[in-house]
Amino acid sequence: MRDPADAGIREAVAAWSRTPPERLAGIPLEGWSYEVTSVRPDGVRALVRAELRYRLAGYDPAPAGAAREVELARDGAAWRVTADRPAPGAPAQPWDQGPVTVVRGEHALVLGVGRPAAELSAIAGEADRAVPAASAAWPRDWARRVVVLVPASLDAMAALLGRPAAEYRGMGAVTTGRVGAGPAPADRVVINPEGYAQLSAAGRDVVLTHEVTHVATRAATSASTPQWLSEGFADWAAYRGTSATPAKAAPALGRAVRRGELPGALPSDAAFAFGGDQEAMARAYEGAWLACRLVAGRWGEAALVRLYEQAGREPLPAALETVLGTDLPGLTRAWQEALRNELG
Repeated sequence: MRDPADAGIREAVAAWSRTPPERLAGIPLEGWSYEVTSVRPDGVRALVRAELRYRLAGYDPAPAGAAREVELARDGAAWRVTADRPAPGAPAQPWDQGPVTVVRGEHALVLGVGRPAAELSAIAGEADRAVPAASAAWPRDWARRVVVLVPASLDAMAALLGRPAAEYRGMGAVTTGRVGAGPAPADRVVINPEGYAQLSAAGRDVVLTHEVTHVATRAATSASTPQWLSEGFADWAAYRGTSATPAKAAPALGRAVRRGELPGALPSDAAFAFGGDQEAMARAYEGAWLACRLVAGRWGEAALVRLYEQAGREPLPAALETVLGTDLPGLTRAWQEALRNELG
């Protein structure tokens, strides 16, 4: 039989959680609910672990989730919620960091904390350009809408992602979300306000289009998709239609090639890990972009899109044979030749 105190605590959380707090009034929320997973009463106080489920109306195809810790105090014979925070080790939500300013664009919903409204409006405009650019590169069905989170600082960004701030230093933005078929409700573009501020207008367009492309391709991305293809495709989409040349957009790899350090293989997944050697990571991203640029140029843009889809369904060697009629050594040799010609 369940402890009466446990039942009372659960009922108090259920009643309290039926309506989002007033401070969230400007955020287009629906389906807001807490599912209690554990209860730990301690005299006149109690701690509850719960899973918050909600949608951003018009943007999330399925509920997003967040692990929460709810604190309660006994108020006479009843229980009253006194605090609600991220569960230990869980990422924060934007509203945990302060009042949220909401800016809507044509294709974007921007949620900012501690940032000027004019800055958020500018980011909404940039995201509105990024969504059609990503759609042009990825002519498949996707929501064609994006949620952008703009925290107050690099440390606040790291708290939203649940990772150390050092991993994101110098980066303009990242994308959250799980890989695999089906809806990815938690897919968000998260801005690093410090790194983003250092970018030119053209650089911001490239960064946002890259990240939005990850959102667009999420359902076609799986554990079998190599990182060079995922990151290279996103960069290819971002540079597509611009005047970017290999010499201009791949400076780190260009320096290596001119030193005689031609890569022996396409970039490994480990080469894209956050927090590593920045120069090596830059070479990995640049090499991935040039590999996708090669595929689009030699086999066609439609073939690059099909390769991305196929590589999410089967191992890369099989996908290369099915879509391009080549193998990994053949693609690698063609890529190396392109690097010599364009960067040497």
